[in-house]
Order: sequence, then C-alpha cells, then structure tokens
Amino acid sequence: MKSEPPQFWNTAAVRHLAWLCQAPQLITGPLVRPLAATIPADLAPILTALDQRPEPLLTCLNCNKSPRLGQYFESLYEFFLTHILGWEVLLRNVAIRDVTGRTLGELDFVVRNPVTGAIQHHEVAIKFYLGLEENGTTLWYGPNAQDRLDLKAQRMKNHQATMTQRPETLAKMAPHGLGVDIEPVIVMPGNLFYPVVPGPPVQTPAWVNPGHERGSWIRQGLLETGHTKDWTALKKPHWLGPYQSCSPPDPELTSHTLATMAEAGRPGLFAKMVAREDGRGFEEISRCFVVPDHWPRQR
Repeated sequence: MKSEPPQFWNTAAVRHLAWLCQAPQLITGPLVRPLAATIPADLAPILTALDQRPEPLLTCLNCNKSPRLGQYFESLYEFFLTHILGWEVLLRNVAIRDVTGRTLGELDFVVRNPVTGAIQHHEVAIKFYLGLEENGTTLWYGPNAQDRLDLKAQRMKNHQATMTQRPETLAKMAPHGLGVDIEPVIVMPGNLFYPVVPGPPVQTPAWVNPGHERGSWIRQGLLETGHTKDWTALKKPHWLGPYQSCSPPDPELTSHTLATMAEAGRPGLFAKMVAREDGRGFEEISRCFVVPDHWPRQR
C-alpha cells in the first residue's frame, strides 16, 4: 500500500515544530527522554490548525532577539512544552553563580508535569556533528570544529543536568518554592553526518542513539560537476528537520553559494531536493555538509 507523502507545511516554524515533536535524540542514557512518549494523541490536528493560524508560535519565537540557532530552538521548545504538552514553565535560563559571582552554569527549563505533578529540570540542545576517522579513532566535530559530540554529551550528563544538586542552585530556587526533588531530563536532537568519500569507516560511541538522524559530508575540493544540481543551501533555522520549498533548486545560486564558501573557508549545509508527488513544491530527501579542504584544521 502506497504511503502518504509528508505534510506540506505553509509555515516554516510549524514545520520546525512538527520535526521537534518526533525527532529522535542523538544520545541515549537514563536522563535522555524520547519526546514521543509525551506527545498527545491529537498532535496532527493541533499542528494543522497552527499551520493555518501560526500567530501564537510566531509571537513566541519573535520574543527571542538572538540570531543563534540554539536560542531559536529553546524558544521552539518552550512553545512545545506550553502549547503542545500543556506543561507549566516555572523557570527558564536561570544563571547559577557562586558567592564570588562566578557563573557556574544555567538552568534551561524548570517545568511542572501537570499529569504527574513532578518538577523536572530540562537541559536542551540542538546539535550537528561530522564524523572523522583520525589515527584509528573517530571524532565527531561540529561544523566549525569548535566543539565535539563526546565533550558535549559528557558536559550535558555530568555538569548541566546535575546543576539542581548544587547548593547554589537550591538557594536560588528556594524563593520559588522549589526543593530537592527535581528530576533532570536531557533533550538533544540533531544530525550526525557521515563522510561521502570511501575510507576507514567512522564509528559511533555505544551511547549514541542508533536511530539518530543522518546526513553526509564532503570536502569542497572533492565535489564533482553535476553533484549539486538538485541542492538548496540551508540557512538557519532551516537546519531543523527536512526542508520544504515552493520553488525548485537553483543550480546557479548553489554554485554562487559554494564559491562564496570557498573564498571564506567556511562550511555550509545543503539539502538535495525532489519534486513532491502531490505537486506541492519540493522536499528534502537527504542533506550534506560541504566543508573546506583543510577542515577540521584552521587555515
């Protein structure tokens, strides 16, 4: 039986939210919770109605003045908590400092689950890492090679998620009537990108979710003529979830983008697009990071 094509979303932010609701986590562990377990049964009509009248979501996102993808994701997550799940956000982005004023960390979200009454501390991140085999070891770098999957996962589990156990945090939360019984939760969706060019196979750590979302990556000098004719450059926040467009890919624009990237020596993310079977525009079927030939090293 032929499956129905993915829904075509009129509002990009609703498409991002729909992706967030079902996105698998990059890592596993006792603190990592699949969001699917909390999704209401009537999610589809909720999102469809929101796509027709997206003002509440857009208002929430427009309150965020930062252009950073992480901040956009946090605002999207807050809308998910409050409007999709109906949870109460008690605290958000609370800095924790010691007696000298030094910042020890920040609580992303402290929320109340209205079903169980439990108070939870959610640490959230949206991450993209490219796998590279070096001297028999696979390292997973961010596109700009300034962070790594292993380091981020360790910090999420051992530092960020444990912030509510610190006496400084307990003192900060006491005026809000919050005590020690706060459950930590980690939410970290995203993509892992695998090298296109044959070579030693990259390995994922045992704590990586085997169902993670995937892409590929290639050095710009190895791109072949015609390889990019169906590509569209993805600008943030369209890194979140499969891209959709009413317009077909523009090969000239893609070539210009690649040339600009080469001159600047920076990476870029592209989606391979195909026409939808229902005639409603174009959709992403795969994604690829293009990185400078010197990556992950600096020039």
